[in-house]
Amino acid sequence: MRKNFTPAVLWAVMSVMLIAFGGCAKKDGTASGQAQSSTRLYVYNWTYYTPDSILRKFEQEYGVTVVYDTFASNEELYAKLLAGGTGYDLVFPSGDYVSIMVKQGMLEKIDKSKLRNLGNIDPVVLQKAAYDPAMDYAVPYYFGAAGIAVNTARVPAYEKSWSIFSREDLRGKMTMLDDMREVLGDALSFLGYSVNTVNPAEIAAARDLINTAWKPNLLKFDAEAFGKGFADEDFWVVQGYAEVVYEEISDELKAHTVFFIPPEGGPAYIDSMCILKGAKNIDLAYTFIDFIHRPDIYAEFTDYFGFPATANIPARALKKVTPYYTEEELLNVELKDDVGENLQLYDDAWLTIRVGG
Repeated sequence: MRKNFTPAVLWAVMSVMLIAFGGCAKKDGTASGQAQSSTRLYVYNWTYYTPDSILRKFEQEYGVTVVYDTFASNEELYAKLLAGGTGYDLVFPSGDYVSIMVKQGMLEKIDKSKLRNLGNIDPVVLQKAAYDPAMDYAVPYYFGAAGIAVNTARVPAYEKSWSIFSREDLRGKMTMLDDMREVLGDALSFLGYSVNTVNPAEIAAARDLINTAWKPNLLKFDAEAFGKGFADEDFWVVQGYAEVVYEEISDELKAHTVFFIPPEGGPAYIDSMCILKGAKNIDLAYTFIDFIHRPDIYAEFTDYFGFPATANIPARALKKVTPYYTEEELLNVELKDDVGENLQLYDDAWLTIRVGG
């Protein structure tokens, strides 16, 4: 499991990474010829998202320190950066927040001449990244989606559908994410609507479905402890991220755990690597981005978390672990867009779900 580092430790780790990205010539074509003056790289990334083994490899290969800090939501990332941040170089926002941060002048423009592994990135993923398909400000890190984990020892018969949350026989044994766009997006997809709709009637229909059919059967909305709760068998069905669940559960429980993305679709995400405006260790940040898209490194990253290698084509041939879900399961998902002022429609709906019922 990846550790949550304090800001102080993050600065220390990032230092090592910056050194590592220094002027070593690499066989794989990463940005090896660049003169590196920094020895620390300050990274702000999602919890459960970069294996320690990859951070250590980066530090060792380039003689640097990576200072690695984590956040649990885009909102947390954004709020911390607006409050002044702590000197991060490289951040990992989702697509809708990339759009917001670009509009607010928070990101450096990507100098593609410093990245030799961009050709490894799947053009299909770039096509989906409508917020920045030319990678002017963001280089895709991972394309994926939340889904549903089921304990099949406790729930032997089930339908692979969001409708599972309507099952009254599982009342008190299920959770959904405490995430407005995710949960409303699931309901919208189930009803046949876009996860980015700004039609008030469609959003109201999704709200009513959640309030009347899903919420009464949930123990709670939970974006933090659902993996541990599933591991302890307090929850038998959880909406969430595969990597969080599988990081927590025992080998015994893995034998009777199924994870799936419902065929109705749902919200998807592309998390990207972005360099913050005014970053002090820009060259090292480029080196890290290129390092991640080295095929062997990307294969190791996705194997560690049981992901398909969605964003890096050559890495697919190097994978050693069968993913917990497949690229085919992502065919019907839809990226969450920045809906601008219409976000208030979602805010209002979510308030009635979380507070008003």
